[in-house]
Amino acid sequence: MTPTTMMKWITGSLELFLGIPILGGSIIIGLSWSPLFVMLILHIITLILASRSVANRHGSILGIVTSCLAWIPFVGWAMHVVTGIILMIDAAKNK
Repeated sequence: MTPTTMMKWITGSLELFLGIPILGGSIIIGLSWSPLFVMLILHIITLILASRSVANRHGSILGIVTSCLAWIPFVGWAMHVVTGIILMIDAAKNK
């Protein structure tokens, strides 16, 4: 498994975890939105790895946008779920 694929699995899983309606929101608010900053860093790392290995970058780009807009309650929930699904599908295609 390439580092790019591994990072897509990790970031996709974390996005889907944060997309759980009450639990994800509670974690983000309880930790003062710092999980969004951590996810932003992870998506940037994944984007750099994907660019170097000439892999699809759209999931990581959407993840960066999600990390910047996820502080908006219902928009953030929907974006976490969509981003997580896209990253998981993209990681599965890389096998």
